[in-house]
Amino acid sequence: MMTFFILTKELKARTVWLGHPEKCEEKYPKNAIKNQKYNFFTFVPGVLYQQFKFFLNLYFLVVACSQFVPALKIGYLYTYWAPLGFVMAVTMVREAVDEVRRYQRDKEMNSQLYSKLTNQRIPADMIFLRTSEKTGSCFIRTDQLDGETDWKLKVAVVCTQRLPALGDLFSINAYVYAQKPQLDIHSFEGNFTREDGDPQIHESLSIDHTLWASTIVASGTVIGVVIYTGKETRSVLNTSSPKNKVGLLDLELNRLTKALFLAQVVLSIVMVALQGFVGPWFRNLFRFIVLFSYIIPISLRVNLDMGKSAYGWMIMKDENIPGTVVRTSTIPEELGRLVYLLTDKTGTLTQNEMIFKRLHLGTVSYGTDTMDEIQSHVVQSYAQPQSAQAPKAAAPPKVRKSVSSRIHEAVKAIALCHNVTPVYETHASVNGETESTAAEADQDFSDDNRTYQASSPDEVALVRWTESVGLTLVNRDLTSLQLKTPAGQILTYYILQIFPFTSESKRMGIIIREETTGDITFYMKGADVAMASIVQYNDWLEEECGNMAREGLRTLVVAKKSLSEEQYTDFENRYNQAKLSIHDRALKVSAVVESLEREMELLCLTGVEDQLQADVRPTLELLRNAGIKIWMLTGDKLETATCIAKSSHLVSRSQDIHVFRSVSNRGEAHLELNAFRRKHDCALVISGDSLEVCLRYYEHEFVELACQCPAVVCCRCSPTQKAQIVHLLKQHTANRTCAIGDGGNDVSMIQAADCGIGIEGKEGKQASLAADFSITQFKHIGRLLMVHGRNSYKRSAALGQFVMHRGMIISTMQAVFSSIFYFASVPLYQGFLMVGYSTIYTMFPVFSLVLDQDVKPEMALLYPELYKDLTKGRSLSFKTFLIWVLISIYQGGILMYGALVLFESEFVHVVAISFTALILTELLMVALNIRTWHWLMVLAEFLSLGCYIASLAFLNEYFDLGFITTPAFLWKVSVITVVSCLPLYIIKYLKRKFSPPSYSKLSS
Repeated sequence: MMTFFILTKELKARTVWLGHPEKCEEKYPKNAIKNQKYNFFTFVPGVLYQQFKFFLNLYFLVVACSQFVPALKIGYLYTYWAPLGFVMAVTMVREAVDEVRRYQRDKEMNSQLYSKLTNQRIPADMIFLRTSEKTGSCFIRTDQLDGETDWKLKVAVVCTQRLPALGDLFSINAYVYAQKPQLDIHSFEGNFTREDGDPQIHESLSIDHTLWASTIVASGTVIGVVIYTGKETRSVLNTSSPKNKVGLLDLELNRLTKALFLAQVVLSIVMVALQGFVGPWFRNLFRFIVLFSYIIPISLRVNLDMGKSAYGWMIMKDENIPGTVVRTSTIPEELGRLVYLLTDKTGTLTQNEMIFKRLHLGTVSYGTDTMDEIQSHVVQSYAQPQSAQAPKAAAPPKVRKSVSSRIHEAVKAIALCHNVTPVYETHASVNGETESTAAEADQDFSDDNRTYQASSPDEVALVRWTESVGLTLVNRDLTSLQLKTPAGQILTYYILQIFPFTSESKRMGIIIREETTGDITFYMKGADVAMASIVQYNDWLEEECGNMAREGLRTLVVAKKSLSEEQYTDFENRYNQAKLSIHDRALKVSAVVESLEREMELLCLTGVEDQLQADVRPTLELLRNAGIKIWMLTGDKLETATCIAKSSHLVSRSQDIHVFRSVSNRGEAHLELNAFRRKHDCALVISGDSLEVCLRYYEHEFVELACQCPAVVCCRCSPTQKAQIVHLLKQHTANRTCAIGDGGNDVSMIQAADCGIGIEGKEGKQASLAADFSITQFKHIGRLLMVHGRNSYKRSAALGQFVMHRGMIISTMQAVFSSIFYFASVPLYQGFLMVGYSTIYTMFPVFSLVLDQDVKPEMALLYPELYKDLTKGRSLSFKTFLIWVLISIYQGGILMYGALVLFESEFVHVVAISFTALILTELLMVALNIRTWHWLMVLAEFLSLGCYIASLAFLNEYFDLGFITTPAFLWKVSVITVVSCLPLYIIKYLKRKFSPPSYSKLSS
């Protein structure tokens, strides 16, 4: 009820006054985190509802309740309530432990006291007012918010940062206007106004002034004003509550239990009909239903749940895949049924570690082996005196420049146009006490002490490369950059404006004024699609981008434009005006910036390589041979994605690749789909926007065609599109899907798939925390599916059917017994015998099926084709189930008739003989089912037998001890057991000889 109330409350924009809480009229949510599912009152009803949602449990509740009615009462109450109570207790305890853990985590988070924030999580969304750093900016880490591990630079509001003392924050008359809370963590619009100045000060606030909750202040101290709390913070708005995943095996077993229920009702009606509907037949019908209620085993859920926990434990203990964590213990069998694997590219198939490989200047290209030439050119251009260099920059652009000056221009542009900040270990401590002079700075700027922080690994790779060719970035703050030349001279550049990279614009720009000459230059770098229309006409860019992409390099185009003072001043005025507007701010700002992005001079094209993860190729080949279809969903460019698909052998050498042309309307999509239909056995590459169009008009046709492909690559995919593709595959193919990724952008896809696997990657832990299984390397997925997935599915299928067999055999005996004794609704076995039968006498051997394996792990990995059989779901189907039903009917009939034929004088003996034979039969059946023996299985068999023999001493109310010790008893039991089991052993032997399953051919 509570959640409904919150949803109805509308989110509003707000004005927050500094130091005057009483001026706030609205009520806003408490700043507390709540991850619990239940509260004190809803816990018991909530858990019971989750349990009795399942047909199985609900059925038992009804049967157990019926025992309170005297007319329906059969035997003792505890035979029905004890198992049900046990199941419920186990579930309650498990849920309660989880709840308490959640509560403690929340309490720990909520009870933290904050005053000044240093190096701890920010508790609410705030606007950054003031910092101890003299630059007026600080770094924050956002790994928990967006899954990126790099540091982000945040800027304090200028007006409050300039105040002489901290206390002045409360004496000024100012307020912050903030837009209403929304989902997007990468955008914010607001204004800061100070009223007591003359004139009033207005400052526009953007994402750079915000400190979102759950981020960490990495440098300096921070003072801010809170604008959003509790449920309105960005981090809470962005967490979707994950749904409970239910495995396919559980659904199949649920279907079978419904079929069994039907059989039970039919059997009861038959019994009453044979009685001839005499007397209170309706009551008798219900008594029969209760008598036969053992057809549906209550221990099924307990056994399966314990089995699942055992598989999870085995996966975590496997030495070959260290660091693997099972976070959702309910679906290990899914790993054995997968048909589609959807994988992310960056960080999953590749390492997300960039290495600079190539610089192209149009007429000449430099690779890794010719970098020393670039170095000598750079050294040479900085060795000339500065005076000679100044006029060169001002020379008219039409003159062909020498290669040397073009290299110098390109390297300088790469060294200046970025968002990288050098960080020094010891530098911070000096910074606190003294203003560092150039001399001091010099000893601080030692190369071995410097690390670079940036929002993308590509940028760091570029700056590292400029350092290697002699131009080093040594310092950066909000307003300036310092570069060190090969000769050790420090050059300062003032940053006038910076336009950050966004996924829409696909480019970043920076306007810089050189300290010595005062020249203003606008540098820009970005993706070739975005830059092609911005740079001056040229004939090589497109072709070279294609060439680099074919080698698997990520390309960036670098360009520049010189501005005069007048041009810049005019731009600055328009830009600031656009930034203050309340409506359509983003549009107005980008329009102003675009006025500069015209006819820029193309400097160079850079290529950076992203290396593949360890053993990606053999792993993908293994998965392909196992019949798993692999789809790569990535946010990257079409060329890069295609090239990684080739280099990782996602697409085999011999296969053609069909690149789906970009389509924008129904007609184009129709033509492209027809063209694609004519291709056979070729991989498909399609971009996100073309995919949107195809799905809008031809969803069914497209999915049908794509599913026939051996591999599919979707590039330029947004996180929501990734999840959408998973939903499509689940809807259209009814096959099981698995998603694997490593970043915050893969979380929605991982949660949507039947089985989500997260990799603990460079991009943070967000994906691995949201996933059902978390692994440390991509190559571990092969063993996880081939070995653990196979075993979990096969074992659960055997376990489930065996537990059902255990119930059906005793129901058959009950039916035979009743029909011989004039259809009396009298139970065959009373009280403890029933409880003991399903627990202590047979539990251990049946559960030891969890240790069974049909092939050795080495075999399963050597012949991945074995995995294909599993996806057909033949281990548990109506066919296998019917075979078990027939076995149960045969054995139950033999046991009962045998005991009735051989019993003497008293009825007591029939119970003793049939029950002992029943226990022996069950133990032999377990032995018949096992494919590979384990010492624990042998132990379990003998332990159970021992328990039964020992308990005979106490069961004198059921058994005649004098009779049990006679030889007659022993031979009768032996005969019955042999008759019930021998035929099955013979059949199994013949089947093994004449139509062996594929795995036994291998193991022999």
